[in-house]
Amino acid sequence: MDHRFKALSVHLLTATGAVLSMLSMLAAVEEQWSLMFLWLVVALAVDGIDGPLARRYQVQKHWPAYDGVLMDLIIDYLTYVFIPAYALFKSGLLNGWEGWLTIIVIVYGSVIYFADTRMKTKDYSFAGFPGCWNMVVLVLFAIRPDETVILIVSLLLTVAMFTNLKFIHPVRTNRWRIVSLPIAIAWTAFAGWAAWVSFDPQSWAHWGLIVTSVYLLLAGIAQQIIPERKR
Repeated sequence: MDHRFKALSVHLLTATGAVLSMLSMLAAVEEQWSLMFLWLVVALAVDGIDGPLARRYQVQKHWPAYDGVLMDLIIDYLTYVFIPAYALFKSGLLNGWEGWLTIIVIVYGSVIYFADTRMKTKDYSFAGFPGCWNMVVLVLFAIRPDETVILIVSLLLTVAMFTNLKFIHPVRTNRWRIVSLPIAIAWTAFAGWAAWVSFDPQSWAHWGLIVTSVYLLLAGIAQQIIPERKR
């Protein structure tokens, strides 16, 4: 297969995220939260594979007419930030001024973070919380904590976007990737199942979501604390 065709195919795969975001938003407007999250999980899976394919097939070299990074950022803002924030507000998990404050700080803080050229570290991790609100809000839908807890978590993570705390990229961060990548795949499976069963509180997937989320949230910070062994 021609290199240019492969590169174009990767761009077109990335672009499907826009369709998935629209399908997710349509479900959200109808307050079909499980369906909304299922589309977001599919979008997350696409986002997880298009990056490695883009690097493998050297899309910047073989099809430079399309800016894959820009395309990815636009879609990520929709699927990672905008739609989850809408769901958090409209679902009733947060009401009154707490809901308004939360969605404002999420969408405002995230757009600034996404535009920050310093968001990636040398080991391809993220400097600060990477605005993965799709993952956060899905877990909140699953465990349904108190409104105060949701507010505090949302504010703390928003502040964390503008710190030097490190958050791993499960695919690109080489250190502990042998553990991180399977855990990220497991999180995706747990998330898909939790949404499929309409966030049934008896579902075993909820515990899986909690365990894998804690790892993905704290692994990068742990790497900052634990010195890497010299080879």
